Amino acid sequence: MVPVTYETSAGPAGTGSGLRGWRAATEAALYGPDGFYLRPEGPAGHFRTSVHASPLFASAVARLLLDVADAYGIDEPALVDLGAGRGELLTGVLAALPPGYPVRACAVERAARPAGLDPRITWTDTPPDAVHGLLFANEWLDNVPVDVAEADEHGVVRRVLVDAAGEERLGDEVDGADAEWLARWWPLTEPGSRAEIGRPRDEAWARASGRVASGLAVAVDYAHTAGARPPFGTLTGFREGREVRPVPDGNCDITAHVALDACAAATPAARLLTQREALNRLGVTAGRPPLSLASSDPAAYVRALSRTGEAAELTARGGLGDFAWLVRRIGPGRPGGPLSDWLA
Repeated sequence: MVPVTYETSAGPAGTGSGLRGWRAATEAALYGPDGFYLRPEGPAGHFRTSVHASPLFASAVARLLLDVADAYGIDEPALVDLGAGRGELLTGVLAALPPGYPVRACAVERAARPAGLDPRITWTDTPPDAVHGLLFANEWLDNVPVDVAEADEHGVVRRVLVDAAGEERLGDEVDGADAEWLARWWPLTEPGSRAEIGRPRDEAWARASGRVASGLAVAVDYAHTAGARPPFGTLTGFREGREVRPVPDGNCDITAHVALDACAAATPAARLLTQREALNRLGVTAGRPPLSLASSDPAAYVRALSRTGEAAELTARGGLGDFAWLVRRIGPGRPGGPLSDWLA
């Protein structure tokens, strides 16, 4: 057997060989000066999310905002979109709200404000403090960079290092807080097994949701939970609508599913639901319209059929319906309010 070569992971770029941990490499590739997420086309130019699939998703978020305002007695609720892309979700929510509804819409994004965005939307790279309302992070946590760990042939868990071409080597043994996180949330017991070390995401979620003074913080993402972790991790890349090999050169998205149960445990009063469950509770269902409508109002029937198809895509098992929603409630809401039936 050819012995494995181990590289030291000390310092942000290893030993000068161009190798570094996946967390540092991803941070530079996605958010550096020429980073993937700072390009003009934005995420929508490369992959499709629930926001892009149907305006029903934004309408559901609008209803959730109205329910939060009602449950917490907030006259002018804030809606903070964390990881806002190019403002697509906020634009859709503002269109779905009742005309003249008082809302403080804030997009949090590292990219520059896009031209032509609704002037009611504040654009910033930092979440505001003391949010009263709804903080919504749709497919944000999966792009919070994390390191990757792998068990070597002796079962020692080592940090995976990578160069700009995507070539990997095993580095130092994982220790400290990262080792503790793995032991609790994603233990590696078999040689060759891999994991993404989700501790930075737990911390990012705790910081972000901690900005809410009263209301809800919601994170929506592809996720996995203890007992069903993928044995070789989920790190992958996307470019122009296709899944590609993850290469941290700034030319593709780099993403990994989220250990959302660990994020939930990092904050109190948090609950996990599937997107199917959450959207059903917000009125997005895929029920077929009555055939009688086809005779009485054919145009309305066609519109209803279209809505049914969009709802089916958003809630489909094995598809977008498998997204997980992490919902954290902050502050005392009105007893018996519109959120009590699914946040209890």
